[in-house]
Amino acid sequence: MAKYRHEVLAVVLRAADGEQARLKVLVRRREHEPFAGELALPSGPVEVDESMEDAVTRHLASQLGLAGLAHREQLETYSDPERDPFERTIATAYLGLVPSDAELSLVSEAVWVDVTDLPEMAFDHHLVIESALKRLRGKFSYTNIAFALAPAEFTMASLRGIYEAALGHEVDVTNLLRVLQRRGQIERVGTLAGSGARGGRPPSTWKFTSNEYQVTDPFAALGPGRRTTV
Repeated sequence: MAKYRHEVLAVVLRAADGEQARLKVLVRRREHEPFAGELALPSGPVEVDESMEDAVTRHLASQLGLAGLAHREQLETYSDPERDPFERTIATAYLGLVPSDAELSLVSEAVWVDVTDLPEMAFDHHLVIESALKRLRGKFSYTNIAFALAPAEFTMASLRGIYEAALGHEVDVTNLLRVLQRRGQIERVGTLAGSGARGGRPPSTWKFTSNEYQVTDPFAALGPGRRTTV
């Protein structure tokens, strides 16, 4: 019976905190052929005595020094016989999210790359990243998955920046607040000291009501130009 190498891939995304957040993906530069010198997603084989989830955790820690994720889910499996020119390799990809305020101690080889300006990637990793972005953007519509990218506390302006970075379009902050409050996703914490960036009253601070992934509105759709969406 034929046996094939089975590896896991991780698309780890993070949005820099602030009103002009940019969504970035964590990659590393390959040292060996095939594709030596090119950027690639963290990846590695699944050992006979571990689950795929354990393999993802192990490779992220050993290759990049990343110890934890706020959210992780399986994306899909890639089985094109030509995807790895070195040997027949089947890959199962995972989406991972890191909060903007997480304190990270990554290895020097780790690189954060803007998803809107991806360089040439090794293997089929650009397709994997595109799939992860599509999944993330879809889930912003009907779940609370934004909690995994947001800091513990935030202003609505900074949260809007994260939404815009993830969704790829402008978001009305008033509509965003209304929708998230209606869904019970966020709650007010307090008020920042001092006035806002444009003067006036100090902005309120908020937090997500849960740091566990939840489907909050299965029939919603987020998109530009819709009155009932963000």
